[in-house]
Amino acid sequence: MASKNDLDFTYTTIDEIFRLSIGEMADYSGAMFNGNFSMTLEEAQKNKHAFIADSLGIKKDTRVLDMACGWGPFLRYIKGRGAKGSGVTLSTGQAAACVKNDLDVQVMDCRYIKPENFGTFDAVTCIGGLEHFCSIEEYKAGKQDEVYHNFFKGLNDLLPTGGRFYMQTMVFDKNMMPLEEVSVDADKNSPSYAMALMVKQFPGSWLPYGEEQVIRNAAPYFKLISKSSGRYDYIETIKRWRKKFRKFNLKKYFLYASLLPKYLFDKEFRHLVEVFKISPNKICFENETMDHFRLVFEKV
Repeated sequence: MASKNDLDFTYTTIDEIFRLSIGEMADYSGAMFNGNFSMTLEEAQKNKHAFIADSLGIKKDTRVLDMACGWGPFLRYIKGRGAKGSGVTLSTGQAAACVKNDLDVQVMDCRYIKPENFGTFDAVTCIGGLEHFCSIEEYKAGKQDEVYHNFFKGLNDLLPTGGRFYMQTMVFDKNMMPLEEVSVDADKNSPSYAMALMVKQFPGSWLPYGEEQVIRNAAPYFKLISKSSGRYDYIETIKRWRKKFRKFNLKKYFLYASLLPKYLFDKEFRHLVEVFKISPNKICFENETMDHFRLVFEKV
């Protein structure tokens, strides 16, 4: 799994830039346009939140755990429905922002939550968290299935029979290359280079191989209720994000300027800047190196 330091690099180092660009409760996961690209990004994100809440039956007094909750946009949404939401994240920057906005969020590894930590829940969500559960080292050691199986085994203890779980995750798709071909030294117009930048953007993380790997490892404890690909929606989401990151804001551009010394002297940070220049996740979705799935499960 990606370490706390890995996730702090991704989500805390440039935390303020994210929030100045996307909003105080930045929703940094794929929106749900369902082909209607006349929607604003904010409308599509709210559409996603409504879809998740409806799929899980979230209403007044429903107890919900939002794993890898980010800056808390879904927690804010279900609070409006009268639900009782709690969240966890490994990013100190995200957790601080959530607490500041009066959300119940703690810094904790969601894979190890037990009933004695928070009790049990009526519904659980994990919007993008699974992407960070397996490291490259664990994949190389042949432990990827074990990582996912153990996660669902632990999740099983947090829900009653019939309780529902929503997961949204990027996965490798049909054009994913062998790991040994993933390199920042590859041709800069190649899928191998784009995937190498994805690894730099999300250090310590390796994706599941298709939604089938996730469903298979959930099967002893959960049945699949619905699945849908959000690949095209994510491509559109990324396009909207890029416009927002470029939009001028004096404080934001001052923060960009403050990162110049880091850019000059930190090679790894230069790779991160390259991520913002070419958007490798958009490239990987477009060339079908990656896909994106929304999965609704029910405990058996």
